[in-house]
Amino acid sequence: MPLSSSAEAPPRASAPTTQSSGASSTAATTTSAGFTYSLPDLVCFAHLHWDFVWQRPQHLLSRFAQYGRVFYVEDPFIHHDQTEAAFAHLEIKERQNGLKVVVPHLPKDLDEATANDVQARLLTRYFIENNITQYVFWYYTPMALDKSRHLKPVLTVYDCMDELAAFKFAPPRLRELEQELFQRADLVYTGGQSLYEAKSLQHKDAHAFPSSIDKDHFGQARTNLPEPADQAPIAHPRVGFFGVVDERLDIELLGQLATAHPEWQFVIIGPVVKIDPALLPRQKNIHYLGGKDYKELPSYLRGWDVATLLFADNESTKFISPTKTPEYLAAGKPVVSTPIRDVVRPYGDLNLVQIAADAPSFGKAIGKALEQAKDAEWLSRTDAYLTTISWDLTWEQMVTLMQQKLAAKTSSADALGATLPLN
Repeated sequence: MPLSSSAEAPPRASAPTTQSSGASSTAATTTSAGFTYSLPDLVCFAHLHWDFVWQRPQHLLSRFAQYGRVFYVEDPFIHHDQTEAAFAHLEIKERQNGLKVVVPHLPKDLDEATANDVQARLLTRYFIENNITQYVFWYYTPMALDKSRHLKPVLTVYDCMDELAAFKFAPPRLRELEQELFQRADLVYTGGQSLYEAKSLQHKDAHAFPSSIDKDHFGQARTNLPEPADQAPIAHPRVGFFGVVDERLDIELLGQLATAHPEWQFVIIGPVVKIDPALLPRQKNIHYLGGKDYKELPSYLRGWDVATLLFADNESTKFISPTKTPEYLAAGKPVVSTPIRDVVRPYGDLNLVQIAADAPSFGKAIGKALEQAKDAEWLSRTDAYLTTISWDLTWEQMVTLMQQKLAAKTSSADALGATLPLN
């Protein structure tokens, strides 16, 4: 089967880094905040498409890309025709800060083992062609091991942002491969405290990094942004939710609230995936506006009266740490959530977010939240808490751990080399 890799996108015009776009390097770089960055190329294996929804991987990897080469390897695109495009090849797309999105293209009807073997060969060739010789592996999905375990990273990080095995349509081998990844990983990061409590039992060097916030971006919702055209005709009070609409959304709760409170308008923003859209409640006061670009979200948030986390109580939500919690708060919006553990701790405990478990109590909480927007003391406490978190700080803490681990591994290797006989 022919293997090919498409041409590289043009190198980034400018970036605050000492690395060239065509060679590996570990030269130290000082960030604008005075933070020292010294890591080799970073290769990320992800189950999420870069251009789908802007969330944890994009926040973190776009920051890595400011200071070094980053390759974001997605799951393969399967061709169901017999055109030339159906031959196995890599598509390379350049994104923020010169980050390269690497998309394997495969013909249909390959069994799993063959598909992984083809991707492994494509990646090996791509590494050679682009002089990727010293590199960190950063995994979001253990399923990527089957196409990458033959390669030799200097450091391996597992950023476990979700309990993927609990998600709808999870691959049967995911738990088995996660155990292998725990053995290979030098560091394990988790997307929340609850997930840390579970994963720290399986890896000795696990660290909790809950969802963080780009305060400046979502703070725009407190300014005089124009009203989006598709939201403008919707009456107030508006009760909003943004995020992926999948098995984690409590559609029964949404329907019950809409029926019980026809005076409120429910605005739902996000793509519908893994569930049948026909199952969504369709009351007249529920408005599905579809997916929106990350940069558009503050404009929608500005027009809401209350923001919600309408998550179901099921296996897929047991360990989630919703990024939207601090995003809503940064926009200055009162928030009502179902009792997700990583929302209760710390936001509920600090009385920054109201927690409600069923439709009647959720409705009462929304009623209180409609008044909370006028509470200057609540907003002051919220803003004080938000000063303690940011994606920049999270990224710097992650990088510090990686640099320390890499330095320790290098020292150990040097010490071992010094003890080996010369002949």
